[in-house]
Amino acid sequence: MNGRAREGGAAGGGAAADDLSFDVAVVGAGAVGAATAFFAARAGLRVAVLDRGAPGGGTSSAGEGNVLVSDKDIGPELDLARHSQRVWREELAEHGHHWEFESKGGVVVAATLASRDALRALTARQRAAGVVALDVGPDELGALEPGLRPGLAGGAHYPEDAQVQPVLLVAHLLRLARAAGATVLPHEPVTGLLRSGERVTGVRTPRRSVVAPAVVNAAGTWAGEVAALAGVRLPVLPRRGFVLVTEPLPPTIRHKVYAAEYVGDVGSSDAALQSSPVIEGTPAGTVLIGSTRERVGFDRRPSRAALGALARGALGLFPALHAVRAIRAYHGFRPYCPDHLPVIGPDPRAPGLWHACGHEGAGIGLSAGTGQLLAQALTGGPTALDLAPFAPDRKGLAA
Repeated sequence: MNGRAREGGAAGGGAAADDLSFDVAVVGAGAVGAATAFFAARAGLRVAVLDRGAPGGGTSSAGEGNVLVSDKDIGPELDLARHSQRVWREELAEHGHHWEFESKGGVVVAATLASRDALRALTARQRAAGVVALDVGPDELGALEPGLRPGLAGGAHYPEDAQVQPVLLVAHLLRLARAAGATVLPHEPVTGLLRSGERVTGVRTPRRSVVAPAVVNAAGTWAGEVAALAGVRLPVLPRRGFVLVTEPLPPTIRHKVYAAEYVGDVGSSDAALQSSPVIEGTPAGTVLIGSTRERVGFDRRPSRAALGALARGALGLFPALHAVRAIRAYHGFRPYCPDHLPVIGPDPRAPGLWHACGHEGAGIGLSAGTGQLLAQALTGGPTALDLAPFAPDRKGLAA
């Protein structure tokens, strides 16, 4: 299946001069789509990546770049996170400087004895699954993060947690994919799917048809709409989140630091505004302050309530930030699945359609493992993880 793109016709119609033919058409040029394109192209597949806008311009441009194991309880998502960690640190290690991969570690803090005990129960489960999770007493927290307020009940240290710069990640993964032979088609929204009977055989855009026996739906918050083009239902919903950015500072916060309640917020299905502090520095000196979650559709209006909650949460952990200016805020929409698991793999309801979506706020960190697993499956080989828990027709995946 190796080779370069060639001219070809859409199923059921004549070939236009600019119609193209590939082995795989990836719909969506965010982190997950870019990783899928890179690993598939490196495996020898002819790959096209299409995006309705600029690469990385959707959810990937509105996140903090989390590469975490700390916020995941035992189960398929933690398995995927641990697999992704191996991919980041082994297969992609030589490229990490391009996207500012920082193995800074994470510190989770508990304000009360009850939250500390719940955190320790979580770390015990994670350690049994192979995660490096170190319980930390109140006195040890200050050694890890001197700026933390006194009086916290305890916490946990996760040396494996890391961070990347997500827009750089997308840009360089696509550069590497192109170097391996992939074609990137920005500003080409997919308006329809090509079909041969029940089988999906490619995509249609306002400019051309792209024939491909495998179409990968990596469209993020729009993944449900792409699935609907094939007549299948995929309940991927937008979940809005805000981030505050401070003025550049000298090195102030050493790790990704967040409150123990964050894990519960990630796993909640509540549509109302939720906020738990997540604070970290960047190589540029700015401090990123998250996180909020709320289901408000695609409402892009700024939220004073959300921004105020972020500021209060940050000051509750790092009092010295009182004297620091916030210079901007940004927000975006995370692709949320009701059962809190991404959708990865072939869709038996529409043969030829594959999915790589629904990762919510973990998409950056899970992109490496997701892309590698899909490339393994697309080439017909065994996958490093069983994809059954992520199947698009699994029980429990309902809005």
